[in-house]
Amino acid sequence: MDHVSTIFNQLLDFLPKSRFQGFTGQHKADRYVKNFTCWQQLMTLLYAQATGKDSLRDIETGLSAHGNKWYHLGLVSVTRSNLSYANGRRPWQLYESLFYELLKQCRQFCPAHNRFSFENPLYSMDATVISLCLSVFPWAKYRRTKGALKLHVLLNNRTAVPEFAVVTEGNVHEIIMAKNSSYPLPAGSILVFDKGYIDYGWFSRINKNRMFFVSRTKINTNYFIIRKNEVSEQGVISDEMIGLGGDRGMEEYTEDLRLVTYYDKEQDRILQFLTNNSALSARTIADIYKDRWQIELFFKWIKQNLKIKSFLGTSENAVLTQIWVAMIYYLLLIYIKFKTNLKLTLLEFSRIIKELFMERIPLISALGIPYRRINICRNRDDPQLSLF
Repeated sequence: MDHVSTIFNQLLDFLPKSRFQGFTGQHKADRYVKNFTCWQQLMTLLYAQATGKDSLRDIETGLSAHGNKWYHLGLVSVTRSNLSYANGRRPWQLYESLFYELLKQCRQFCPAHNRFSFENPLYSMDATVISLCLSVFPWAKYRRTKGALKLHVLLNNRTAVPEFAVVTEGNVHEIIMAKNSSYPLPAGSILVFDKGYIDYGWFSRINKNRMFFVSRTKINTNYFIIRKNEVSEQGVISDEMIGLGGDRGMEEYTEDLRLVTYYDKEQDRILQFLTNNSALSARTIADIYKDRWQIELFFKWIKQNLKIKSFLGTSENAVLTQIWVAMIYYLLLIYIKFKTNLKLTLLEFSRIIKELFMERIPLISALGIPYRRINICRNRDDPQLSLF
């Protein structure tokens, strides 16, 4: 079994280590470092994410229990003090850069699941609040008695992979982040978002860039009806071409818009959608907005399965470092799942990795094990006996 490296080591092989070392050099993050390098810090934090460790003591104890495997991993010394020091002082931008580098790799293998008949790229934009205790994290001011950060994400609905992610202070509004973003999307893309992003000036920018948007309308939207389209699809109550009323609406967005009124039978309520797309059917517009739920599921998954709600340090740098490493681990799982054409769900895959993280088992064999058999495999003297 000596020739087989651990699952952990095999996962690390998927990371662009040479590029990471380049980022480390750019930030001079390993300057004057003797033992606990940025790469070792990354390995330690990935270990914490994969195995669900909640504290520095848990990480130190867990890794110490596998001290005989440190040589193959390249670990030299992991203590609470050096990990705490690194988290507080190594620039978090280093891990943000690695996230985007790994994202480039993911895009090469991401299969596009087309749930719609149209070929337009489909993206969802939203943000989620990461709550923090203001007395422990005084720099993360959100409200008078609450602290928070906000994770803004543009999600590719066809691949479930973030196209970009930005972490800001909790009081930064979603539309401010969207208007300040310069991330280029291909012409013809469809961008779906909720009512928090309604801004007629931003709508105009989207339209000028030859992209489409789908959003919910606000109750107080001022508009006038230009014409009514024929309605024949189930659930569609009305399909109207409208113009924005009021001084602000008429000044900031001068083109016609489309207003689709739809009855959602599942939730027993009437919804109205605003879009600049006049080619797709009214029912498709409603289904596009329904597909925005993908980004809600993404936020739910990372909050339930990654360590971004409890933190190993209290400084801003430590918190941001942990968030970006969590996002790196998510991309790493997605990347391996796509590259190996794995049929397991991401949750099943992450649970298998958690159970076998420090085991000397070929990764490709481990992925073929039914989840219910993992504990049986781990208890045998030779794990490979149960794999082939």
